[in-house]
Amino acid sequence: MEFIAAIQSNLLSPPVLFFVLGVFAAVSKSDLKFPEALYSTLTIYLLTAIGFKGGVAIQEAGIGAVWLPALAAMILGGLIPLWTYPALRKLGKLSMADSGAIAAHYGSVSAVTFIAATNFLKSINQPYESYATAFLAVMESPAIIVGVMLGKGALSGKFSFSDQSMRHALRDAVLGKGVLLLIGAMIIGTLCGKRGMDSVEGFFVTPFQGVLALFLLEMGMVAGRRLGDLRKVGVFLLIFGITAPIVHGSAGVLLGTWVGLSVGGATLLGVLAGSASYIAAPAAVRLSLPEANPTYSLTAALAITFPFNITAGIPLFFEMAKLLQS
Repeated sequence: MEFIAAIQSNLLSPPVLFFVLGVFAAVSKSDLKFPEALYSTLTIYLLTAIGFKGGVAIQEAGIGAVWLPALAAMILGGLIPLWTYPALRKLGKLSMADSGAIAAHYGSVSAVTFIAATNFLKSINQPYESYATAFLAVMESPAIIVGVMLGKGALSGKFSFSDQSMRHALRDAVLGKGVLLLIGAMIIGTLCGKRGMDSVEGFFVTPFQGVLALFLLEMGMVAGRRLGDLRKVGVFLLIFGITAPIVHGSAGVLLGTWVGLSVGGATLLGVLAGSASYIAAPAAVRLSLPEANPTYSLTAALAITFPFNITAGIPLFFEMAKLLQS
């Protein structure tokens, strides 16, 4: 009953309802459409706000409290592609490039899913470590690098760091706009602290929920337009898109509990581990694994895993965290 109540609370939050509205707009073939410039602006705003607030929280908590869970999150992000890749190769019968591309997406993280999870925790008055944004920042790059290496044939002797596309992938994984904004804003927030937050709170805190609702409206339209691709990805990826977040999210909750995070913190680490990237990873993979079919990775991440997480996955990981720490 508590799980059902948690799902209801999540489904009735404004950002999730705006996501559903976006899906409906796409399915009904409405002429509603966001200008590309607005989408980019919303993305920049959300990533900068998350990073800055996380940096302020890190300063308040102290590096001593942050380093162990952040290190655990980074290691988990790098490990997820290592078991995702062989599952895709052996069970899904996918090519090396496609398996590496999907592994990179699922080892990497979704900032929007993370934001939806923090909104859910706030709506039920569940506290969590405010420095959890650090997990979001450190989990993005390792998974992309490992996934691309696997897709390039690191295990078969075909991989080389001299490959120009590999150098592009490494650069995007470290200096791509998503990672750069998150880490850069987090550093600025750490240096400025609470005094700096007070000076920009009216911009980075007060409008945040409204901006998120607009962004999820756009994401709903994107996901809705990709629903037709479900026929192309096949039954295996449909099952994978739901099973993978449950497995990865459970591992994240377990790890978060083991390193001493609260119920809310363990939930957020589980949500990040169970999410799949559709911003940073696609950009890096497109350059480094051009032979991979983007329909597989994007449809699985955006049309299957993302809707599952923001509706059922987040409450599920919360109930797991509660059960482990009860």
